[in-house]
Amino acid sequence: MANHPDHATLVISSRNYSSWSLRGWLLVRLAGLPCEVRPVAADDPRARAELLLQTASIRIPYLEHDGLKVWDVLAIAEYLHEMFPEAHMMPADRAARATCRSISGEMHAGFNALRASLPVNLRASRPNFPIWSGVRADIDRITDIWRDCIASWGGPYLFGGHLSVADAMFAPVCTRFETYDVALDPVCDAYKHAILATADMRAWKKEALLEPDEVSELEVEVEF
Repeated sequence: MANHPDHATLVISSRNYSSWSLRGWLLVRLAGLPCEVRPVAADDPRARAELLLQTASIRIPYLEHDGLKVWDVLAIAEYLHEMFPEAHMMPADRAARATCRSISGEMHAGFNALRASLPVNLRASRPNFPIWSGVRADIDRITDIWRDCIASWGGPYLFGGHLSVADAMFAPVCTRFETYDVALDPVCDAYKHAILATADMRAWKKEALLEPDEVSELEVEVEF
C-alpha cells in the first residue's frame, strides 16, 4: 500500500450545475480519500466562467493533498490512481485500462453540443425536451461507448462490477439524460440507472437539491 496522508480538501463550485465538480468528488470517493469539501462563492468569476463554458481551462474543482494542488479532473484521476493503487480506480486488465483512459479523455475533451444544449441541472426536470441533430450525434457516440464497454466487460458499470475513472467521467451525462428525458436503449438505460443509484450519486444529489443559488443562464426552458 502506498504511503500517503489520509486527508485532503476538494474545492468545488456548484453541486447542482457543475459536472466537473461532480467528477472531482466522485474520483476522491473512488480513491477512498477522506476529504473536506469546500465550495467557492456562487459569484466567484472563475467558477461562473467554467459553468457557462466561457473558459478553455477548468481549474475548479481542485484537490489539495500532501502539500500539492492538483486541478483538471483527468490530472486528479491520474494523481489519485497513482497515490491509491489499492482503490483500483483503473481496470487491472491492460486493454480495459487503455480503453478507460481513451473514453475518459474523449469525455473530457468532447461532446460540446451536449454540454451547451443540455447543461447539468440536478434540480430540474424537462420531459419531452427537444434534441437537435448536433446533440443527437453526441448522444449516439456516448451510447455507442457505453454499449461497447458493457458488451466487452459485462456491466453493470463500464468495466464490470467495479466503478472506475470512466464511470466518474460519464456520471454527469447520466444526470443530463435524466433531467432532459433522453430516450435510451435498454442497455444504456440500465447503466444510467445503475450510476444514479450509487450511494455517492444519491448523496451528491441530496446536497444539490438543498443548494440555494441559481444560475439563470443554465435554467433552460423549452419553447414549442
